[in-house]
Amino acid sequence: MKAEVFIREYQRDDVEALANIFYNTVHQVNIQHYTKEQVDVWAPKSSVENTEGWAKKFPRTKPIIATVGDEIVGFAEFEPNGHIDCFYCHHEWIGKGVGSALMKEILQRAMNNHIHLIFAEVSITAKPFFEKWGFRTITEQTIVKKGILLTNFKMERTV
Repeated sequence: MKAEVFIREYQRDDVEALANIFYNTVHQVNIQHYTKEQVDVWAPKSSVENTEGWAKKFPRTKPIIATVGDEIVGFAEFEPNGHIDCFYCHHEWIGKGVGSALMKEILQRAMNNHIHLIFAEVSITAKPFFEKWGFRTITEQTIVKKGILLTNFKMERTV
C-alpha cells in the first residue's frame, strides 16, 4: 500500500530538505544513466553544503512540496509560462506516488491558470515518467556544464 502523499506550498524552512533531495536524487538515482563526472557537475557537493543559492531562488520560484507525514519527499517548480523546472523525488520514495502527486498538482494548476502547454527539460532517467504522463519529446539536447556534456530531452504536453 502506498503512503498518502500531500501537497503543500513552500516554506522558508524547506531549503535544506530540498537541497538534500536534489543532491541525493541526482547522485543515487540519475547515476544509473549518467557518469560520476556528470552527476558531480550537475549536483555538486556545494549544492548541499551551501544552501544560500537555493534560499534566494525558492522564494521566487515557490516550489510545490510533496510530503508524507512530516517528511518532505519531493518538490517541483512550475512557472507561470508552463515550464516545469526542478522536479525531484526523494531517492527512497521513487515509485511510491510522489512524482504522480506532483504531476497531478502541476496539471491542476495549469488548468486553473489557463496554461495550455507545459514543458520541461527532462533527464534520461525521468523521460519514461514524463512519457507516461503524456509528454512527447521535442528534441534531444546536449547541455555543457563546466565543460562536461549532459544529455536531456525537451518535452511538452498540452493540458
